[in-house]
Amino acid sequence: MTSAAAYELAQVNISRLKFPLDSPELKDFVDALDPVNASAEAADGYVWRLQSEGGDATDIKVFGDDWLIINLTVWRDTNALTAFMYQGQHRELLSRRREWFEKVTEAMTALWWVPAGHRPTVAEAESRLLHLRANGPTPYAFTLRTSFPAGASQPVSLAVPEDLGCGV
Repeated sequence: MTSAAAYELAQVNISRLKFPLDSPELKDFVDALDPVNASAEAADGYVWRLQSEGGDATDIKVFGDDWLIINLTVWRDTNALTAFMYQGQHRELLSRRREWFEKVTEAMTALWWVPAGHRPTVAEAESRLLHLRANGPTPYAFTLRTSFPAGASQPVSLAVPEDLGCGV
């Protein structure tokens, strides 16, 4: 078994906007980006997040689609990511996601282990999402519901609240 300390957890979440980022309908979401990003950076187990010079990743293209936005982060482990996702202001925003983002049926979130210190690229995140969509959860790309420990080949089922699932 590989040492978990040698790995960190990468997470990508993409969302399809219902409205342009500068629209009144997305004002609450856009206004919350800086505070939520600051709380993520202060969270136990946070390692890194993708950002452009603007301080977030809303202007970084994913899948060549102007209506998709990306959140790409690295965490110590699934426990750290889950603890952040389901508490505080992030939980509040997660509960409002249907106001701002289209509901989609395909996987929009993927997790995978990276060597400690590695910072994943958008292309890497796209590859992991496409793999998850095509193959379901595997050690290459998985979900919080079906997670693989670093170096493992068998999934570990984690309880995720039904009302706040991983999809967008």
